[in-house]
Amino acid sequence: MSVPTQTPKGNLRWAVIDIATIARRNLLTLIRIPISLVFAVVQPVMFVLLFRYVFGGAILVPQGQYVNFLIPGILVQTTIFGALGTAIGLAEDLQRGLIERFRALPMARTAVLGGRTVADLARNVLVLVVITAVGFAVGFRPHGGVGPYLEASLLMLFFAYAISWGFAFVGLAAPNSETAQAMTFPIIFPITFASSIFVPVQSMPWWLRDFARNQPVSQAADAVRGLMLGTPVGNSVWLTLIWGTGALIVLAPLATMRYRRAA
Repeated sequence: MSVPTQTPKGNLRWAVIDIATIARRNLLTLIRIPISLVFAVVQPVMFVLLFRYVFGGAILVPQGQYVNFLIPGILVQTTIFGALGTAIGLAEDLQRGLIERFRALPMARTAVLGGRTVADLARNVLVLVVITAVGFAVGFRPHGGVGPYLEASLLMLFFAYAISWGFAFVGLAAPNSETAQAMTFPIIFPITFASSIFVPVQSMPWWLRDFARNQPVSQAADAVRGLMLGTPVGNSVWLTLIWGTGALIVLAPLATMRYRRAA
């Protein structure tokens, strides 16, 4: 009697089911321990209020109202910062021995990392909705229409999802969640604050301007801002897609290889 074998279609089906199961587990953990979700929402709200009402009057932008310049940038920053949860969550699972248990289970190799990144993507969607509502409450008025707004949201979610695979590698390389967080901040802070998220690049010193203008976070912020406000985006949408796709192609295999070596 011949033994039935899994077809590629069957393997893909079970991989999707395994990823969904791990993602559900991570989302349930988020619901049962909501402090991380609260922090993920409170921090960007504080940034919105700080820059809208404290610094906003001193910052001149070509679009006129600073709040319309600010909110798309805050949304990009929020989704990128949300991807930090991938590193922290994986480091916690590794520290508690859950990664070792998952590896012993008959599940797809991509399930743990895929489930974690998908769960963090879902959390980013929720936070994006909340910050959008806060933005409207403080005077944000996008003029690009509903369709471009959704396109901008999908673009920034894809970009943050691609980056989360790099944070997955960091989380698996760190011995604990505190170290993972410490390892991510020197990476994330320069590319978010030395960008066009909060201020126009033209206002920066000449030696910083070229880096800030051409780095991926600025491209993402410019693309999202242009789509939401209905202003010209140039090549920023395509460049953001290229940066995100390149990051996914490079970082996902690196994180997967690191997961295979994880204890």
